[in-house]
Amino acid sequence: MDLKSTALFLILVLIHLTISESKASRSSLLTELFNGYDASLPPNINSDYPVEVQIEIFVNNFDSINELSMDYSMNIFLRRTWTDSRLSFDPEIYNISEINLDPKKVNDVWVPDLFFSNEKSARFHSITTPNHLMRIDSNGTVFFSSRISLTADCPMHLEKFPLDTQVCALVIESYAYSTDTIIFHWTQQKELDKADTLTLPQFVLEDTSFHESMKSYKSGNSSRDFTQLVIEFVLRRDIQYYIVQTYVPSMLIVALSWVAFWISYDSVPARITLGLLTVLTLTTQTYAIRQTLPRVSYIKSIDVWMSTCLFFVFLALLEFAFVNVSHRKFTRMSTRRPNIPSKSKEDAEDGTPARRQGHEIRASTLDRISRVVFPVSFLIFNMIYWTVYSLWEDEGPAHK
Repeated sequence: MDLKSTALFLILVLIHLTISESKASRSSLLTELFNGYDASLPPNINSDYPVEVQIEIFVNNFDSINELSMDYSMNIFLRRTWTDSRLSFDPEIYNISEINLDPKKVNDVWVPDLFFSNEKSARFHSITTPNHLMRIDSNGTVFFSSRISLTADCPMHLEKFPLDTQVCALVIESYAYSTDTIIFHWTQQKELDKADTLTLPQFVLEDTSFHESMKSYKSGNSSRDFTQLVIEFVLRRDIQYYIVQTYVPSMLIVALSWVAFWISYDSVPARITLGLLTVLTLTTQTYAIRQTLPRVSYIKSIDVWMSTCLFFVFLALLEFAFVNVSHRKFTRMSTRRPNIPSKSKEDAEDGTPARRQGHEIRASTLDRISRVVFPVSFLIFNMIYWTVYSLWEDEGPAHK
């Protein structure tokens, strides 16, 4: 029994010493990794080959897409992967195949100097701790992920607004290192990695495309090539909001102006009030729409629509003006008839009822014609408008 107890005790002591050595090895791993490590030097400082960095973007959400300032805001996880042989270690010695660094020690490791060249503003998240993740594999492969919120420039073509499709890009480049030192590659090539709950205000994300290229910049007396990555978001505007808020109300206002054709031309206050009300309402609606759009030098689809609606309402008011002026002209001619000679007066009085009846018939006929011509003309305009802007192809992506 004593021999068995002694053997069991020795086995337990050996296990304890092994675990203690493993723990000690793991705690000393970081110290040994960064002993003599210089974070200001790239991994290939002693080689002739550039560092290849794999880039991946995970889209958390699109915060806004602003036509007035022509930019968009989004929240992303920016993931970078590269190999730094100086950070490699033997997994058998340390009994670990990878190690995660604390976010506060991220600055102790060399990281690619990428930036967003079309960025207007950007920031890292630091609540409750800096939102960084860095993992080092035993072969020296470094995985670095950061959470970023940014606003990027997006030049928009608004000729078809609000029936348009926009292509917004996010451009990533290296600032200090040319292609001799560093080259970026997309990890994903076709499908965008995004949150399942991703939704866009007033837009639908139809497609994404990834592009790799080089861009030349003048550096001193010579030009150097820098690596460039571009991701393009194809965004189709959801027309439902504008149908409810713009198109249907303006159609109803135009139709309201046609009610004047069923009101007698003798009811001057009613027809003038109706005409002016519709004109002012459409003018106010047009002004409100223009306040949300930039001042561009070309005509937009919404401009064509609102201008045509205003033109129809204005024509309805002009139609009443023409009828009313003709009626008043005939009335003035009738009031002057008592001053003519008696014989001519009798002849004129004999013809007055016929002339009055003829005038009333012409005025009524003009109103009846307008009841048909105006709606038919507006219907034809709608057919042409929706056909042209539906078949009009948007300008394609900048990169092919």
